[in-house]
Amino acid sequence: MSGGPANPGVAVRRVAADALDRIDAGGAYANLVLGEILDRAKLERRDAALVTELVYGSTRMRRALDHRMAPFLFDELEPRVRNLLRLGVYQLDHTSIPSHAAVDATVGAAPKRVRNLMNAVLRRVDRAEIVYPSDAVAWSYPDWIVEILREDLGRDDADASLLAMNERASTHTRDDGYVQDRASAVVVDALEIQAGERVLDLCAAPGGKATDLAARGAMVWAFDRRPSRVRLLERNIRRLDAAIPVGLADGAAPPIRPGSMDAVLVDAPCSGLGSLRRRADARWRIDADAPDRLGRLQADLVVAAADTLRSGGRLVYSVCTLTRSELDDVAVAVLERCPELEPVEPLPGADRIDASGPAAIARLLPGDNDGMGVVRFRRR
Repeated sequence: MSGGPANPGVAVRRVAADALDRIDAGGAYANLVLGEILDRAKLERRDAALVTELVYGSTRMRRALDHRMAPFLFDELEPRVRNLLRLGVYQLDHTSIPSHAAVDATVGAAPKRVRNLMNAVLRRVDRAEIVYPSDAVAWSYPDWIVEILREDLGRDDADASLLAMNERASTHTRDDGYVQDRASAVVVDALEIQAGERVLDLCAAPGGKATDLAARGAMVWAFDRRPSRVRLLERNIRRLDAAIPVGLADGAAPPIRPGSMDAVLVDAPCSGLGSLRRRADARWRIDADAPDRLGRLQADLVVAAADTLRSGGRLVYSVCTLTRSELDDVAVAVLERCPELEPVEPLPGADRIDASGPAAIARLLPGDNDGMGVVRFRRR
């Protein structure tokens, strides 16, 4: 077995394991820690791309990987060894890397005292039949995520969405060079902006939708509630040379004169259950109570935003999730609390329209884009 320092494959696995260690032990976000580690490692572009694939894939598929190696482990593993084994099993099950190369490089990245163990486990995994006890394990989701999406979307749409969110995320590059998901542009389309209109983006960071609105001719005011997110918003606005006033504010109390806005976008904080492919670690961070808890916050934000609208003004509420708690139930609560709002016809081009409640809910299912839910209102 090779695997000394001269083997570039070993170096790649060590960098990937460093990232997994920080994600698991330190609670770091995968996208943030990976950027820092790759900057420091100074790998060739091809090797950096492989590290990215291994880290995101091993994080996303963690439950399935742990199930595959569990029959061959008899003692508790130290975190570093477990993460290296996850990397190895991911390569065997989910990449086209030849088995001998995956095992050789991954074992070579381990401390010498555990290499025999790792070699034995990975080779047994490679020979073993792949059998999973449930779809949640096979697709590597917490049980509750599979259950809630199947209940809220129906089994066919839920399963298609869950499988799509295990694929690599795709992106769209706008004419101004800003990279975003296609669903973000669809949300901006829903506002049907006319040049010169005054638009409030209430939860604006990182700034993709605010800058898109400005590029379409709107006069945009952009707010977010955390200083770090406001700084990110400001950086993106400067980079695109957009003229957008930015402020730090709680969306539940926007510092905007009542009745002064032509349109408002509330792209609210949510569980993110429609965009899990983009955030590899998110499925392990979200708790089962999050959709209900966040739904209450989302309704408060929409109610506050409605007060800033002029008569005839439009409000678009969007979330990158698909649950009833954060879409249908929010629409019901908003219309009960804001009799001055009325629902508007559904978003054109949605994958499905759920119109059983007082407002039609447009859902874009994960596929070429992130999953997104959109509800449109107008102030009487």
